[in-house]
Amino acid sequence: MTSDFIPQLQTLHQSGQPFAIATVVRAERPTSAKPGAKAIITEDGKLTGWIGGSCAEPTVKREAKKALQDGQPRLIRLCPPEKLGQMGQEGIMEIALTCISGGTLDIYIEPQLAQPHLVVIGHLATAEALVTLGKGLGWRVSLMGLDVSRERFPHADLVLDQLDFSQLAINGNTAIIVASHGNYDEDMLVAALLSPAPYVALIASKTRAAAILQYLHESDLADDQIHRLKYPAGLDLGATTPEEIALSILAEILQFRKKSPIAANLQPFDQAQGKSPISDNSITNDELPTVALDPVCGMTVEIATAHFTSEYNGATYYFCAAGCKRSFDKEPEKYISQETPRVL
Repeated sequence: MTSDFIPQLQTLHQSGQPFAIATVVRAERPTSAKPGAKAIITEDGKLTGWIGGSCAEPTVKREAKKALQDGQPRLIRLCPPEKLGQMGQEGIMEIALTCISGGTLDIYIEPQLAQPHLVVIGHLATAEALVTLGKGLGWRVSLMGLDVSRERFPHADLVLDQLDFSQLAINGNTAIIVASHGNYDEDMLVAALLSPAPYVALIASKTRAAAILQYLHESDLADDQIHRLKYPAGLDLGATTPEEIALSILAEILQFRKKSPIAANLQPFDQAQGKSPISDNSITNDELPTVALDPVCGMTVEIATAHFTSEYNGATYYFCAAGCKRSFDKEPEKYISQETPRVL
């Protein structure tokens, strides 16, 4: 384990970024990686650490991305084709790689899904309930408002007694709840709707909300930005007390996370159609990166990040590692005699 491994984990946790940890739990010689070797794979596919050479790394990246999509850990076994099925199979997904050194690697991939960053704007009872319940769920909670203090809101990770969005780390994993009950709703909503936070909700009566919407339409906000506002905030649970209202709002955010473990992109609220702002954001086939099959080993390769390619007879072929590319370049007809490049 490198000396900066733990600090990097802490940095990723604090920033709210999802990532996966890959750990070599078993190695059968000859392999370059040994048991205990670790790597961090972030959502963009960047791998930091060491879990094997150029043959193992693309496979681990691909499986880490899948783990971040479905939220489930997995134990994979990388081995030559002739070693498939030689050991116990329960709970292990075997992946045959012709480019591997001849040994076997068992690698455990554990997704670390980002917890929501809950930003509460307000200083009254509902704000207190949101902070307390949000922290109880293990979420990162920031509070901003007038007349707030660490003593009044001991459960918040960050307490700001000034209305300044620049001091908040807002990203695609942030949910902003304006709960100032008429004290500074308008300005805070404008700032929130201009931010990258995908979920912005308002706690207000219908009469108050109508007045606020009129204000927003007269501001510099575009219609699609105003369209993102969710009001009234929360699921319709018949909530009346501050605690019940807070619960309905957190349940709404949680509902989305259960549908799609990657909670980085909450969908805008379709106010005109009356649809829920929380929609299933699971990746569809149209959104998946285009991939191709390595014609030498049959491994799936992401075209967008492929490092090894060859041109032959006007077609592009993609490879998982330099060894497969070298084999193809020596005898291309051997690998394409029966089929053309398969792009999936």
